[in-house]
Amino acid sequence: MTAAPAHLWVWVTLFAAAVQTFRFMLQKLLAGAQLSVGGATFSRFLFGFPLAALVAVSFLGLTGTPWPHLSAAFWGFILAGGAAQVAATFLTVALFSMRNFAVGVAFTKTETVQVALFSAVLLGEWVGPLGWLGILIGMVGVLLLTKQPGVARINLRAAAYGVGAGALFGLSSICYRGATLELQPLEFFARAIIALACATFAQSIGMGLYLRLREPGELRRVLGAWRRTVLVGIAGVLGSAGWFTAFSLQNVAYVRALGQVEIVFTLLVSVLVFHERLHRREGFGIALVVGSLVVIVLAGTR
Repeated sequence: MTAAPAHLWVWVTLFAAAVQTFRFMLQKLLAGAQLSVGGATFSRFLFGFPLAALVAVSFLGLTGTPWPHLSAAFWGFILAGGAAQVAATFLTVALFSMRNFAVGVAFTKTETVQVALFSAVLLGEWVGPLGWLGILIGMVGVLLLTKQPGVARINLRAAAYGVGAGALFGLSSICYRGATLELQPLEFFARAIIALACATFAQSIGMGLYLRLREPGELRRVLGAWRRTVLVGIAGVLGSAGWFTAFSLQNVAYVRALGQVEIVFTLLVSVLVFHERLHRREGFGIALVVGSLVVIVLAGTR
């Protein structure tokens, strides 16, 4: 198996964060599609799976790589990661119905710390002192960026939802990393795209059954709104391909910590595209996040 360049995970992670920012912009399209939370989530997987499956089959065919054996451990990681990701998405969306949702969203940013702990316990991949320094600096910067002026009181329910969502997002990342490791000694991209195709397949089936049982008629609305949602699904699977590839290359704690640059991208879009004003606190937060990224890259390539 050919070794990947040492810094490749950095560029792949930056790509994934940028595409995910673009997807969030596209999701405004779903506002006019009149889909439920479950329907919007399902559409992402439904339209993303065919693309992921096509890329996986094509890549294996072009490189002459045989389809690997998918072990029980692999499917365990995929199913657990997919379920955790869907549950985290529902918790995050639930935050938007709360008055103190900004506080809750800020608590989701504890994901990077939780990922580092999960990675050590579940996969035996430890983060060194320099890595922890970068993670903590970045978390402080992100908290500054997500805190709204005048929101000082902590809502315990919103905080619980936020920490829960962060833990579930972190757990899903760890499980996806575990799934890619189960596919060794395949090349890193083959491992990533196969794991992604299997994950989106499982999520499409699971969310489809959920909507069929709990939200009658929503499946029809999702299919009827395909023109508005298919682009979001494509952007989503491209971003996911980036994340899965990065997970196949590097400790998830470093990947998710570097991925916090996404909030900087989002803020820059709000300033450059929507002409919103940048506050001093946000400028300081961006500086901390950028500083943490330098530390994370140094820690992850030592």
